[in-house]
Amino acid sequence: MKRTFRLEGLGCANCAAKMEREISKLDGVKYATVNFLTTKMVIEADDDKMDGIIEEAGKVISRIESGVTVKRA
Repeated sequence: MKRTFRLEGLGCANCAAKMEREISKLDGVKYATVNFLTTKMVIEADDDKMDGIIEEAGKVISRIESGVTVKRA
């Protein structure tokens, strides 16, 4: 399953790269991309783990750059 999100308030290209790297390591994630210019994040993961992955991705994003809001695109 693939889901796309908008990262509102993303203000750091280096932070976007860190987010992508950390989220890609989460259990069940096939791939994750974070595009700084479009402020979009795409996660492809196992269907049965997607809800947990989204929750953990939100924690990763908050830890790296507080103030970023994750919205479903």
